[in-house]
Amino acid sequence: MKKIAKLSLVAAVAVVGLTTANAQPLEEAIKNVDVSGSVVYRYNDYNGQDKATTGQTSNDDNSNNNYKVAMNLSSKINEDVKFNSRFIIGGADAGFATLNNSTTADQNVNVTLSNAYFGYTGIKNTTVNVGKQGLTTPWTVAVDSDGNEQTGTGILALSTVGPVTLAGAYFNQTNIGQSGGILKDGSTFIFNDVNGNGVWDPATEPTTGAGNDGKISTRAVATVGAIATFAPVTLDAWYLDMEKTFDTYTLGAKVADTISGIALGADARWVSLNLDDNSTKNDMIKIVLTADAGLVDGKVAYAKTNKEGGLTALDIDATTTLLGWNLTSNNKKDADYWQAVLGFDILSNLNLSANYGNVQYAIANGTDDMEDEEIYGQLLYKMSKNLNTYVRYGTLTKENKTANTTQTDGTVGRLQVEYTF
Repeated sequence: MKKIAKLSLVAAVAVVGLTTANAQPLEEAIKNVDVSGSVVYRYNDYNGQDKATTGQTSNDDNSNNNYKVAMNLSSKINEDVKFNSRFIIGGADAGFATLNNSTTADQNVNVTLSNAYFGYTGIKNTTVNVGKQGLTTPWTVAVDSDGNEQTGTGILALSTVGPVTLAGAYFNQTNIGQSGGILKDGSTFIFNDVNGNGVWDPATEPTTGAGNDGKISTRAVATVGAIATFAPVTLDAWYLDMEKTFDTYTLGAKVADTISGIALGADARWVSLNLDDNSTKNDMIKIVLTADAGLVDGKVAYAKTNKEGGLTALDIDATTTLLGWNLTSNNKKDADYWQAVLGFDILSNLNLSANYGNVQYAIANGTDDMEDEEIYGQLLYKMSKNLNTYVRYGTLTKENKTANTTQTDGTVGRLQVEYTF
């Protein structure tokens, strides 16, 4: 992280003439302030897809501009306490501001305060965060430069003893009812994020189940976890409960090692989530294998959900599910999801990859079998350590195998530029 430039702030004070009887000089006040963040622009282009899949109301084609700017400020109050804040220029629930260039004019976007909490480190090997902060759990995404984020107000404590880190948190309110594209007010709190933006759209994304109480985000969330590192293996176990909503468990294991100059990795995870208002049991098991030999890299991944349900994450980017580009195993029952990636380094900072994904699952009525497939190429260019861009283009197909009908058959494209500081 970088210190805020002193010279410009001193000049600003001189021009404005800010003085306070009991205040210290502004230059002195901000000398312990660190700033970091990210800027992301994304252009999406969808052609020839079904309206129900893309969430469109006027035509089958959709293109949009997406923006998200995030800035983190950390201020050292004393030797034991820091104040941390995160500001987002973007859309709902710290996600993208999406402007559909097919139907709307260019618009300005809002600035929101996403985090505001105090961090205490006065106890050896222990950190305690109190206030409005990201939900740091396997089921949620606390910080995401190019997606929505889950936040809550409460307390998080982390303490390390030898190779083991223990975690515990309690939040008296969250944004889970709105963020993540998974839960929404109602008796089962489930909806399908068909347009992939992580925000509920009642016009195109109806909930399953009856009832609407509008209170899910006010319900308390409690979680405990343990992370143990025994190089090259990392193990973790977590439990999370959302008041009057669900409870869930997960176990994970990661291995990272280098053999004969090839970097190898393996990631295995099991998740179980049970909703309090019915007997549905949601399970998932996944395994991800990676290899990087320098000029060539690859990945093979598989996820399986049970026949009752596959709701195992509160954000499709979370570690308790498997995500491709337009495909996910989350909230899909009896799913078999395969991924394969093969990449080549054209230059040291330019990578070309071929990506394949196929997921077969049962839709809500339990009688129809579905198959979604995506094939795309990606060109990733890292201009510098803090600036990278990628271009994707491919096909997306969604078929009802039982009815022998194609619901989606089109092309998908994306350009993204990301700068971090």
